[in-house]
Amino acid sequence: MSVLDVLQERGYIQQMTHEEEIRELLEKEKLTFYIGFDPTADSLHVGHFLQIMVMSHMQKAGHRPIVLIGGGTAMVGDPSGRTDMRKMLTKEEIDRNAEAFKKQMQRLIDFSNGKAIMANNADWLLNLNYIEFLRDIGVHFSVNRMLTAECFKSRLERGLSFLEFNYMLMQAYDFLELNRRYNCVMQMGGDDQWSNIIAGIELIRKKEGKQAYGMTFTLLTTSEGKKMGKTEKGAVWLDPNKTSPYEFYQYWRNIADADVEKALALLTFLPMDEVRRLGALKDKEINEAKKILAYEVTKLIHGEEEAIKAQKAAEALFESGGDLDNVPSVTVSSDVLGKKILDVLFEAKIIPSKSEGRRLIQQGGLYINNEKVESIDEYIKDDMIKDNSILIRKGKKEYHRLVIKE
Repeated sequence: MSVLDVLQERGYIQQMTHEEEIRELLEKEKLTFYIGFDPTADSLHVGHFLQIMVMSHMQKAGHRPIVLIGGGTAMVGDPSGRTDMRKMLTKEEIDRNAEAFKKQMQRLIDFSNGKAIMANNADWLLNLNYIEFLRDIGVHFSVNRMLTAECFKSRLERGLSFLEFNYMLMQAYDFLELNRRYNCVMQMGGDDQWSNIIAGIELIRKKEGKQAYGMTFTLLTTSEGKKMGKTEKGAVWLDPNKTSPYEFYQYWRNIADADVEKALALLTFLPMDEVRRLGALKDKEINEAKKILAYEVTKLIHGEEEAIKAQKAAEALFESGGDLDNVPSVTVSSDVLGKKILDVLFEAKIIPSKSEGRRLIQQGGLYINNEKVESIDEYIKDDMIKDNSILIRKGKKEYHRLVIKE
């Protein structure tokens, strides 16, 4: 099976240019392609994970990925999918974030011996002469046509800065530069990047007289159309210091039944026959599929050891015979005895505010050792402490452990 068939069968591809030519190229040649990442945070998140999986599938088939860090474009901001303007970053922040990205990607992408390249568009964008850029690149862009692009249309009513309006030109120029430097012939990205990808293909044709290609893949969404990887706390990050391996595991363990097959196809390397078998399970049996999903995804991002720890922690909570060592824990002093539960949980940062804690109790969503807390005035009692710890549950799924320091 060709890599294009693999990507199509697993449900990655949304749109592509010149499908037959791309198929022939992928089967006969080892081509270089790129995906861009704006380093606007110090960690990648679940939304980026899908793009890393695409790069991994392509690399396994012998093709060379370029991870393009938007060190230049991050200083402007991509308006695609945004209703407001991005925060501008310093060069130092961008460099630090790029290093963090590479470290996270190395679990799935092999950067050794030029098998994959990490480039930074700051290398060619930051020293551009503006007048030369306008004469050389800007002349090939129609403002009328640019305004019909989805990434700009959605911003026109609220205001689109000229700074952001330049983004399409710069991304197209990135593709041109990568084509010249590394013979990169394909850009891949989320489906919201289609207009920018087409702009780059056309610029290469006009400037170099060469054919280039584009492919977009599905955005990682739930069956309800919402972005996957969002929790009450915010994004699900790939950095274990921002989202612990246990929390990461639990996110996938608890996704909706309708999303299991899609997540297995897009975010694991399990054979599709197995993905379809697991996705077809119903009622209680689907929980087995969720456990496999959670384990496989956590193993890819955090390694097998952390995946096993997270799995054991989950079993300790939902099944018998496990230990609680890997449940997120906060150490507190023994003087918590006699204190109000709300005060202790707030000080331990298990609840964001006391008003949130009161609401949780009033709605029947706070448990101590699986016993519902009935009153906002309830306090920590001696019999709540078992093996020097107290198990806290928020809602149906979120567990924490208070470890009592003797």
